Amino acid sequence: MTNTDSRVTIHMAASLDGFIARTDGRVDWLETADDFAGGDTMDAGEVAALLKTIDCYVMGSRTYETALRFEAQGFGWAYGDTPTFVLTSRALPRTRGTVEFHAGDLAQFVNGRLRASYRNIWCAGGGTLAAECLRRGLADEVRYSILPVLIGDGIRFFEHLGADVALHLVEVKAYQSGMVALRYEVRGDRAAHISPT
Repeated sequence: MTNTDSRVTIHMAASLDGFIARTDGRVDWLETADDFAGGDTMDAGEVAALLKTIDCYVMGSRTYETALRFEAQGFGWAYGDTPTFVLTSRALPRTRGTVEFHAGDLAQFVNGRLRASYRNIWCAGGGTLAAECLRRGLADEVRYSILPVLIGDGIRFFEHLGADVALHLVEVKAYQSGMVALRYEVRGDRAAHISPT
């Protein structure tokens, strides 16, 4: 049974021109910062409090492989002990017990499995998964962190939506680093898209 209180949030950082990674998957530009005196500071306590509200993460295989590379480079595992579901049809290494792989119908997985067990579901990437969640009416919210850089080419935040998706702006925050965080609610009736389980 679907939990009607659950929320699926798509969240990614992207360049101003809408790319979440270079064409080869590198995200070296994420460290780009500016000095905007009128911006907020990103308080570590606020970030930690937000992360505690996330009940599970969902990501595609390329995002998972990027997270594994970061971990191997000494940056740690970004998702802590929170359950992490990787959508893939490929065999990938499983380095921790909190990671689970899934192949199959996305709507059935989100509505039948995740919404039944988790309240705050975060889609952490990539562009194909984000677009599919929007196309299939699975997302409730989009959080878009825009970094102060143009990279010109790469993997788009939303790939091939196929139709317009109406959004309602809920919050805008500008940070001293030059990053702008946008939070939108997906307009329309998500419940109309939910398949029965």
